[in-house]
Amino acid sequence: MNPTFAAGEDLSLRLTTPLSAKTRARLKAGDMVLLSGDIYTARDAAHRRLYEAIVKGLPLPIDLTTATIFYAAPSPTPVGKVIGSIGPTTSYRMDVFTPTLIERGLRGMIGKGNRSPEVVLAIKRYGAVYFGAIGGIAALTASCVKHMEMVAYEDLGPEAIRKLTVLDMPVVVINDAEGNDLYARARSDWSILSE
Repeated sequence: MNPTFAAGEDLSLRLTTPLSAKTRARLKAGDMVLLSGDIYTARDAAHRRLYEAIVKGLPLPIDLTTATIFYAAPSPTPVGKVIGSIGPTTSYRMDVFTPTLIERGLRGMIGKGNRSPEVVLAIKRYGAVYFGAIGGIAALTASCVKHMEMVAYEDLGPEAIRKLTVLDMPVVVINDAEGNDLYARARSDWSILSE
């Protein structure tokens, strides 16, 4: 049975980064979240550099233990704006590097699409959380960004690591700290309905 809600009722959890262990533990796959605080952009090239720094024992440009990483790269910033349009990229492109980053302390990720079994296992083992950002609303997502600053790997252009201060950025919990998977649940529900 599906619950009913009053029109206009806010069904989102409001969370602020960094995400504590207690906060991550209470999140469930399917929870709608309005996320505020600092997050970091990093895509394929930046992940490769972070991974290589870990392998070589070099210091990282961000503290993974407090970071939430958004798999995104902004378009050029229009005059008078904080940031250009910014939407999530496909997360599996980071999956080869992600278990190592989670092992080193990363506990929050934002992207698009499902994760590999290895990433889901690391999420469960270390109590991390993976949020899905809504694709196709990059201009709306940009309106949630209140401040942006360059952090590292500026030579990567749009794929450099930037710190974004966001306010009420809409995301959905895809993989919670217990390893539950919203996409797997949806596929299961769909197969039951289509029988």
